[in-house]
Amino acid sequence: MPAETILVVDDEHNIIELARMYLEQDGFTVIAASDGRTALARVFADSPQLVVLDLMLPELDGWEVCKQVRARSDVPIIMLTARDDDIDKIVGLELGADDYMTKPFNPRELVARARAILRRTAPAPRPAGDDQPIRVADLIIDSLRYEIPLRAKEFDLLRTLAENRGLVLSREKLLNLVWGFDFYGQTRTVDVHVAHVRSRLQKAGSTVIIETVWGVGYKLLDD
Repeated sequence: MPAETILVVDDEHNIIELARMYLEQDGFTVIAASDGRTALARVFADSPQLVVLDLMLPELDGWEVCKQVRARSDVPIIMLTARDDDIDKIVGLELGADDYMTKPFNPRELVARARAILRRTAPAPRPAGDDQPIRVADLIIDSLRYEIPLRAKEFDLLRTLAENRGLVLSREKLLNLVWGFDFYGQTRTVDVHVAHVRSRLQKAGSTVIIETVWGVGYKLLDD
């Protein structure tokens, strides 16, 4: 089986080489870019399975790179930020990043997070009969049709809520069901994905509602 390819994007050569050393020791193939424009070119030319993306880049910053990648690809993205400010993390997640790490980072943790993200984003067969279309009000949730344009995790989130319609699911429960038990991010990730799904439903004119139960989580309503 070919080694999975990870694109590491940073304008600091020593960080690229540190990440390369540990990722390659773990069996990954590593390619690199030191500015935003080159990063975009490599994403679409080389089709890596994961992108490790610094925010502060020449040419195009990491936010813009993430935004442009997300317009065309669902490749998982780990964002690197030199600041521990929540705003950097929140903006990154809202633009579609899957996880974030604060620099300086432990390279072993980077490897662990890369492994975890690749495991939970890999396509996994659903149990027999578990992939049947689900009708909720005016919407048919069907993995073969994708009536509403959703990213893979957004679709999984909507389907999970639909399978449990009327029940309140906590953020932690949704993380377990949709992302997997080894997810490293924070529950803010669930909030961001719910907001994206709500926006897509509204644009499609669907009457399906995802209700926030404050202090608890979310539930899907179909009336």
